[in-house]
Amino acid sequence: MAVKLPQSGRAKGALAAAAVAGLSLVAFTATNLTMPWEAKRNVAYFDQIGKVWTVCYGETKGVKKGDSYTDRQCMDMLTRRLDADYLTPLRRCVHGFDLAPFSVQAAMLDLAYNVGVSTVCLSTAAKQVAAQHWLSACDAMTWFNRGGGRVIPGLDLRRKNGDRTRIGEHELCTAGIP
Repeated sequence: MAVKLPQSGRAKGALAAAAVAGLSLVAFTATNLTMPWEAKRNVAYFDQIGKVWTVCYGETKGVKKGDSYTDRQCMDMLTRRLDADYLTPLRRCVHGFDLAPFSVQAAMLDLAYNVGVSTVCLSTAAKQVAAQHWLSACDAMTWFNRGGGRVIPGLDLRRKNGDRTRIGEHELCTAGIP
């Protein structure tokens, strides 16, 4: 017997809009998950937690003090990085990634951007995707809500059901499971 999953209207709406617009996985993830959760700053700042120079939507690769970008450059940087440095490696290391529902792929892509590809590739979530256990994969992604050994409220919201203005990864992930 199939289990009926609770599904967020806003997550289902985002998925429907993506289908109508023909958005790519990268464009959808960037606009619906990554950008809303990553604070955009056009001028490089020193991230005290990661102790690295950061700019735009959490970009750290090659960033140095004084770097400055336009909004368009920030968006281009994010989509290039999501595609080349996150999606491509996920497709290589997560067996069956491309067979997963679009929503599962989007949630996993955003997770990889936030915690790193190697972490996701070795995760229980990746093993669950390989086994085509979509709901279990979505659940396992919520475990990445800690920093320094404690639950970080913002990460917990991002991993789970979001807040009033942003969709959470789990909320979106489960909304697209048939």
